[in-house]
Amino acid sequence: MQVDLNRVIEQVSKEKGIDKAIVINAVEEMMHSAARRTFGPERRIESRYNTELGEIELFEIKTVVERVSNNLSEATLEEARSKYDPDAQVGDEILIKLDTATMGRIAAQAAKQNLIQHIRDAERKQIYNEFKDRRGEIVSGIVQRFERKNMIVNLGRTEAILPEKEQIPHERYRQGDRIRALITEVDLSEKGLSIVLSRTSNEFLIKLFEQEVPEMYEGIVEIRQCAREPGGRAKVAVYSKDSDVDPVGACVGVKGTRVQSVVQELRGEKIDIVPWTDDQAELVCRALAPAKVSKVVIDEDEHAMEVIVPDDQLSLAIGKRGQNVRLAHRLTGWKLDVRSESEAEDEARAARASLNAIPGIGDINAELLFQLGFRSAEQLAEADEASFDVEGLSRERAHQLIQAAREHVARKKAEEETKAAQAAAAAEQAAEAASPEPEVEVAPVGQSVAAETASGDAEKES
Repeated sequence: MQVDLNRVIEQVSKEKGIDKAIVINAVEEMMHSAARRTFGPERRIESRYNTELGEIELFEIKTVVERVSNNLSEATLEEARSKYDPDAQVGDEILIKLDTATMGRIAAQAAKQNLIQHIRDAERKQIYNEFKDRRGEIVSGIVQRFERKNMIVNLGRTEAILPEKEQIPHERYRQGDRIRALITEVDLSEKGLSIVLSRTSNEFLIKLFEQEVPEMYEGIVEIRQCAREPGGRAKVAVYSKDSDVDPVGACVGVKGTRVQSVVQELRGEKIDIVPWTDDQAELVCRALAPAKVSKVVIDEDEHAMEVIVPDDQLSLAIGKRGQNVRLAHRLTGWKLDVRSESEAEDEARAARASLNAIPGIGDINAELLFQLGFRSAEQLAEADEASFDVEGLSRERAHQLIQAAREHVARKKAEEETKAAQAAAAAEQAAEAASPEPEVEVAPVGQSVAAETASGDAEKES
């Protein structure tokens, strides 16, 4: 331990990137552990690093007393003054230097293992302190290996894991490939240091844009909302704090260079960039691009919107396997019901007819109720009178309409039940009429006469 220990400590400190004081502390702990193993745990031993000599010194601590009760931790005043310190007083603690040459091979091996573990723990803590504040940053690494479909990425001083669920579908990497990903978790536990990466999170897409768009770095343009299906399509709503800066143009770049850089990093994932607006109906229309929207009906209570599009735009609005409308829902947070104009007209025609069928309602009231969201007489019949407040209708008139709707629905239901009962009775009668008569065996006339003659002859013979 005494041969060039200063140089060894300096070298370990540089190679591992660990503070020199931490390495010295680990070496002191190593020697203390070895001394306890050699001299016994009952003795009070202290280890100190002497920078001038470049060695670890071991000292046994004893307390000066008048009468010794424990030889391992106490010494008499006479012994202390004669052997260690002429000025010793009762109650003082004296340090007795131990000979490290007496330590055995087993103790030295245990000390070495202890040192390795201390340095490893110190290095792990150092790396944790380096990465704990880097959550949400994009890092670059080398694909090291695969473990149960999870990718192990070498970040230089440590390794990180890219779980299977955080990998973009259909993306293929081989050992040695360079990869970029977002740090989502940094955790230090008894099992060790754990760094988790992601390429599927919305934050990863946002950070890629921030690296490509200077206006985002400067804080002029920001991404308000983002929704993506990794590997397929993504929608981004952007906003500019400066009216002179076009947020969409800033993200797209000249000839699409900026957005293409992001698309290439995401292996061809299509990205729709739309300008953000506080008008939620307008935002939904923009989110459904490239489809054109004809009309939007908002239901605040259900936080839903009925979106009407031209017939030739329906498939475009819904997207392949519903992808476009699904991403628009995630981007805006509204439930979306996309319908074609013809389908909406058919439903509106049926709804008006159902409302107009209520006796005494009138065309004007029926249209007013339709505009308020009532789509059938059944809906009006189920309305709560206490909370029913319609502009243009008095409370008395509203009560009359609801009562008329309830009577109409009840009468309609009774008629349907009567018709159903009549149909069931008619079907039962038809079934009975169609069933065959029970078969009765009838003997032919000739056979009957022959049988009677035979029985008469038999009686005469007897």
